[in-house]
Amino acid sequence: MQPASGVKRRASYTGLYAFLASVIMFFAGFSSALVVRRAGAKDWKPVPMPDLIWMNTAVLAASSVMAEKARRDLRKGDRTRFNAAWALATLLGCLFLYLQVQLWYRLRDAGVYMESNVSGAFFYLGTIAHAIHLAGGAAAMMYLSYRAVRLELGPGRRTGVDVATFYWHFLGVLWVYLVGLFWFLAA
Repeated sequence: MQPASGVKRRASYTGLYAFLASVIMFFAGFSSALVVRRAGAKDWKPVPMPDLIWMNTAVLAASSVMAEKARRDLRKGDRTRFNAAWALATLLGCLFLYLQVQLWYRLRDAGVYMESNVSGAFFYLGTIAHAIHLAGGAAAMMYLSYRAVRLELGPGRRTGVDVATFYWHFLGVLWVYLVGLFWFLAA
């Protein structure tokens, strides 16, 4: 008979995979719409890619690395290192969101608005959808930080951290995909 914690862990991953499937379907539909709309567009104006997008990418990658480090530290039972790395991963995720808003302001200042440019509309929609998913992940990371400070997490109670880290890595890969998509198709 499987222990209750194993069942909860499996259920957590099953829920995550179901959610990720829906996110993948959303962005696949989004990508398809972008490709089809661009192919037949005479009104397509390239979106100038602000340099800030590369800093954003680096910040999200660093956040993912720190989340993975924290996950491994928790598995070893090193709560002090876990708390520090997890807090840094969470802060970097919040910095990504802040920089994303700054990126949108830079686009606005360059005259790219959602309603004025089809390419710009796709850029805003894709990056806003990603930011919403990332904000949810950051909220989960903050909640886990709270639980960690209360010493409610440890090597035997790490499912939430494992699931959140996997989701965070997924969001990083999704961001790289979106940047590539916009770089090659929206620009």
